[in-house]
Amino acid sequence: MELVTETQVRGKLSEVSKRFLARPERELTEAVLGLSATRKSLPAWLFYDATGSALFEQITELPEYYLTRTERALLTSYSDEILELASAGKSLSMSELGSGTAAKTGILLQAAVRRQGLVFYQPIDVSKVSLDTAREYINQRIPGVTVLPQLSNYVIEPIQLERHAGKKALVLYIGSSIGNFLKGERIRILRRLRDAMEPEEGLLLGTDLAPSQHKSLYALFAAYDDSQGVTAKFNLNVLTRLNREVGMNFNPNLFRHLIRWNAVESRIEMHLESIVRQEVMVPAGLDAMELRIRFGKGETIHTENSYKFNTGMIDEMFTAAGFSVTKVWTDPLQTFALTLAAAR
Repeated sequence: MELVTETQVRGKLSEVSKRFLARPERELTEAVLGLSATRKSLPAWLFYDATGSALFEQITELPEYYLTRTERALLTSYSDEILELASAGKSLSMSELGSGTAAKTGILLQAAVRRQGLVFYQPIDVSKVSLDTAREYINQRIPGVTVLPQLSNYVIEPIQLERHAGKKALVLYIGSSIGNFLKGERIRILRRLRDAMEPEEGLLLGTDLAPSQHKSLYALFAAYDDSQGVTAKFNLNVLTRLNREVGMNFNPNLFRHLIRWNAVESRIEMHLESIVRQEVMVPAGLDAMELRIRFGKGETIHTENSYKFNTGMIDEMFTAAGFSVTKVWTDPLQTFALTLAAAR
């Protein structure tokens, strides 16, 4: 396969992005560079167009997907304690990275309304559909919450937290979304978040925990390769999105959903495996030739990581990013953790 330089990709996408305007050139470049590498990969933000966001919401309700169910139970049990520790006697406003439709967040928002009355809530997400759904959901079900949505890719764009006079910020980063990133990436995200926070403001982080005597690899595999095939559709949808937004010509029927457990890195990996030898085209710009991306049979595109954490990994991450742990809550089987940390 001919390797493609970033300069070549940028030259092409400066023209392609004039015709396919759904994503900025910087993000299109990231996607095509990943496909052009020796080990092909795609950024996880590609999952969350309207179709992908809807499919992910279906995933969270599947019987195999224990993460959402377990985290929801923790929020139901400990919301009042979380808010008490985070507030230190002050009123709170809340911001959330990767908010999605905010269904679980509603549990914490309801507790905050009971505690202090009016609550300002800033959901931050790459999906406008999810933000619109979150605003409608909260406006209809939780009087007393003012929703201030922010459409932003917080992974690569500056994090800007809404400030309200006299209120202390509590930032939510739940759902184990932090587990989608490599170690250096997740520390960079948390450091940038820390830079946007005031000292002693709180971060509530959700993390899926590593396999143990109570949590089997079978449960992990089932969560990412469900019997109804919803996760497979979610994974394959990135190819449809690239066809639509970059003008590529993927045939999703020639790829299959594949998951692997990487014990060394403590992560589930999602891949798309090419079932035949094939070639995919990136369309030509006005001043550039088209790019050809070749796949061997069995070659994969690495689409997502989902790291599974232990206590040491969580502590190390917070320390490196400028936070100190306040308290950790886990379920009885030690499958998932909510950690409240304070900005140092």
